[in-house]
Amino acid sequence: MKTSKSFPFSKARRISAEEVEMGRKAIEERTGKKRPHRGRPAKSENEKFVPISIKLHPQVLAWAKREAKKRGVGYQTIINETLLKKAV
Repeated sequence: MKTSKSFPFSKARRISAEEVEMGRKAIEERTGKKRPHRGRPAKSENEKFVPISIKLHPQVLAWAKREAKKRGVGYQTIINETLLKKAV
């Protein structure tokens, strides 16, 4: 099968959760290692961010976006870091 276009997806069936768990256990038995769970690790309570809505002056927002572009991060990160410096 050279490309995914040649695979008959219409005839394929979904794998059940039980089959996924059986496969996980089979891999763990064969390798002797427990497979790590996928996804992000949970954050502690003091690391979780609280979603809010805030109105900012357009010049403040423009500054934050310029800084973010220079550093290659999101503008909300810039605003959060600046506020944390002032708060602590």
